[in-house]
Amino acid sequence: MKFPNDADGDALRSLFKDGLNFKKQQAVEFFVAVPDKATGEKLSQVLKGEGFNCFIEQDDETEEWACCCSKKMLLNYNELIKIQNKLNDISKPHGGYSDGWGVFVE
Repeated sequence: MKFPNDADGDALRSLFKDGLNFKKQQAVEFFVAVPDKATGEKLSQVLKGEGFNCFIEQDDETEEWACCCSKKMLLNYNELIKIQNKLNDISKPHGGYSDGWGVFVE
């Protein structure tokens, strides 16, 4: 399987090499950096309306806030980029931005 040469492609390539089943839906966690807890709570409500399961958390080391949004989906490069762009567009007016994604591998 071929993947683009960028951070998202590298992550997919690594998951593929690790044997993750790309034909099975995975719980993908998207991270949206937000300026503070109140903004995160407000944004998580907006994102829930867009079909995401969301919660907010603060990084213990950096003390930065993030809205974590999960979605069950097939791992597909173009779809991952589309969702990150959508999260950027939605979060930008709130002072947030899309800050990557990850998959919990059992």
